[in-house]
Amino acid sequence: MAIGALIPILYWTYMDRFMASVFISSGIIVFFGVWDDIKSLGYQVKFAGQVAAALIVIFYGGVQVQNSGELFAGSMVVNIIFFIPLTFVFIIGVTNAINLSDGLDGLAGGLSLLTFAGIGCLAYLCDNTTILIICIAVAGAVLGFLRFNTFPAIIFLGDAGSQLLGFLAAVLSLSLVQNNYPYSLSLPLLLVGFPVLDTLTVMTKRIIAKTSPFKGDEQHFHHRLIHLGFYHTEAVFCIYIFQMFIITSAVIFRFYSEWSIIILYLIFSFGITYVFMIVENTGKGIVRSIFFDNSIKHKLKFLKEKKVFIKIFFKTICTGIPLLLLITACIPVRIPIYFSYTSIVICLLILSSMIFFKQWLGSLLRFVIYVGTPCLIFISEVDMATWLNFRMKLAYNMLFGLLIFFVLMVLKLTKRQKGFKPTPMDFLVLFIALIVPKITINNFESGSMELMAVKIIIFIFSYEVILGELRGELDKLGLLTAGVFVVIFARGILGT
Repeated sequence: MAIGALIPILYWTYMDRFMASVFISSGIIVFFGVWDDIKSLGYQVKFAGQVAAALIVIFYGGVQVQNSGELFAGSMVVNIIFFIPLTFVFIIGVTNAINLSDGLDGLAGGLSLLTFAGIGCLAYLCDNTTILIICIAVAGAVLGFLRFNTFPAIIFLGDAGSQLLGFLAAVLSLSLVQNNYPYSLSLPLLLVGFPVLDTLTVMTKRIIAKTSPFKGDEQHFHHRLIHLGFYHTEAVFCIYIFQMFIITSAVIFRFYSEWSIIILYLIFSFGITYVFMIVENTGKGIVRSIFFDNSIKHKLKFLKEKKVFIKIFFKTICTGIPLLLLITACIPVRIPIYFSYTSIVICLLILSSMIFFKQWLGSLLRFVIYVGTPCLIFISEVDMATWLNFRMKLAYNMLFGLLIFFVLMVLKLTKRQKGFKPTPMDFLVLFIALIVPKITINNFESGSMELMAVKIIIFIFSYEVILGELRGELDKLGLLTAGVFVVIFARGILGT
């Protein structure tokens, strides 16, 4: 992940003192983490590496809490005595909080992905290009990693990966709020809130029990969810929900006062811990309904074995994907003549492949969708017909959400061994793809680049899934796709 994120960051960012400090300190974190993964170092050596990295970004990179807004009156003395140590403790604490949260498959990576999505969203809103690029690069690396880390995982973060994610989350969140007024200076508390809450809760319980706060046990929230009767994926999903709530709150309340953010975080923390305490004190775990298991679940299992659901969902997307593409082709006021001629060429290529070169049909359809879909969506968004009022645009946009739901259900129920299989990570992708664009633009306008990107991704992903599920039987899909491009050609020629 470090190498994967390094290349785009080096290419797209300007190397100033801040970036140099981030690269050097991240290198130290990764070095000590890899060393620990190989040799199992004591916590003293790991801590020494974290201290060195933190001091570099604080004193060389200038990443430090320089004032506290409404909390305290800022001065040089307060900065030296209070703010610099606070910055140091925050960076070290978050680095270890993410590391300690890595207790279930996909957990630490998923929490980090949401955190970087939140930081990146805030950086986008205040035009902080450097932090935005870093967040995108790191999130991309985490996303690729998570595909193989969700339950059952085949690769793992190790100390090198989890400490790097925690360190970067702490540094970027601090740098963001200190350099982008009027963001609340308490926002980092929300951006890394759940892992910090988990770590503080665990260490407090260990200290009360008169054991070492650094001694491993099963007191983390994810362990407690497992003990309450949640399955592995259910526990991870619940914690994703907690993190999504607190990250979304950070974006929504970014301009609120420091005390308001702190009170919000305390309410969130108290609510989580109180609910866990009440449920655990009852001595009962999750009660799985006998009626649900024996009646509803049994019937659902029967329907699943008879492949009723997969048939419904599969037929829906087989018809729904070309139909949504056709609706998109009808939205523009006019079709450019060059795209019209291109469309008839595409149609002829598809038909020729179906007749003479059927073995190429899958690759051709994939090429058509990867090239033609972005052009069509762009044309439909920038030259939208006036008859498409607000409610109709909203309904049209919601069709994409409905489509991706049916596609994910097909992935969930398919017996196909090759290709993507759904995991809690898919929920993260949906959250980032469908929710983040809504909170990064003031008006949820169809013409936004963010929304166009989401639609393109959904179309391409959906076609990839259906191409795999059809297992080479592509004639119907080919005809429907060719029909859409005939309509595009006709509209361009007729000027309608």
